[in-house]
Amino acid sequence: MDGNAEPGAAGNSGMAALFERDRTCRSLGISLDEVSAGHASMGMKVTDDMVNGHGIAHGGFIFLLADAAFSYACNSYGPVTVAQAAQVTFLAPAAVGDELVAEAAERSRSGRHGIYDVTVRQSTGKVVAEFRGQSVTLSGKPLGG
Repeated sequence: MDGNAEPGAAGNSGMAALFERDRTCRSLGISLDEVSAGHASMGMKVTDDMVNGHGIAHGGFIFLLADAAFSYACNSYGPVTVAQAAQVTFLAPAAVGDELVAEAAERSRSGRHGIYDVTVRQSTGKVVAEFRGQSVTLSGKPLGG
């Protein structure tokens, strides 16, 4: 995970361009591994700078990874779409060196509103967190505009 858009994302030039402008994800080494209509997969390696006082991954970084996958999934249709609300349930700790993958999937999309679920897993398959995001599409604002 080198913080670059991977081949699965490259087929969608709008998402690849959005990722190029995503300084937060890129600076944290988060990769955009795959994106298609209503779906996205992103990865992140937990570093020493991402742990809290207990020595485990800070929940804010796990939330950020899930939120990023949610963002790419709901923006995959083209118009600018933003979070209206989100919640996360942390199920297991992650440690330094863990390779995390966030898989976002659209559950419902109607008009300008959508609901997306994101599962964050360790490379072993163990679920670290479950995230649900609610999106709203901004009227008349093109992606990248």
